[in-house]
Amino acid sequence: MDEGHFAIRDWSDDDKPREKLMKKGRDALSDAELLAILIGSGSRNESAVALSQRILATAKNLNALGKMSISQLMKFKGIGEAKAVSIVSALELGRRQRAEDVLVLKRITSSKAVFEIMQPIIGELPHEEFWVLFLNNSNKVISKSQLSKGGIAGTVVDMRLIFKLALENGATGLILCHNHPSGDLKPSNADKQITKKIKEAGETLDVKVLDHLIITESKYYSFVDEGIF
Repeated sequence: MDEGHFAIRDWSDDDKPREKLMKKGRDALSDAELLAILIGSGSRNESAVALSQRILATAKNLNALGKMSISQLMKFKGIGEAKAVSIVSALELGRRQRAEDVLVLKRITSSKAVFEIMQPIIGELPHEEFWVLFLNNSNKVISKSQLSKGGIAGTVVDMRLIFKLALENGATGLILCHNHPSGDLKPSNADKQITKKIKEAGETLDVKVLDHLIITESKYYSFVDEGIF
């Protein structure tokens, strides 16, 4: 009989995701089994694991699943609002944990180091966000701040707020970062203009603008690397 047509409670202990996690540890579970624990239960005709496998088959990977909204998840038969909220919440916690892991006074030695910090935060978002990394004299990241959050078309940057935060943090340098949800790395004229304005303002306040990165899911564009600075 297909395992998708009877309840998880009827499986052997080794096949039950919760019991398997307790006995063998988290690494022993597949993505579908971990997702099934979040979902909790399936339906009369489909187990939670089978439902999870169906969701993952549609999403293709966990990154794509993490981008799905509550309403998109609820289109899967067997996923109601509560289960959709659980999935979105768990994947968001995972995203935040990855973001925290890479920011422990990390010293910036290249544009790649900036990408590694910011990709988990903004690389997979469906909307545009503008962030600033604040650095000390050793080029170590003191803090990071979201300056603005916009729609697909773009976002608005408040230069006064950037330098207010820089002075409050005692930063001597900063790095600008924003994402392009479209996946296009090419900077727009607006990107170039705001970078120039912020750089000029930084020179007046003795806070150096070190770079500006445009970030997508798997790639980045550095103004310094491309010779724009």
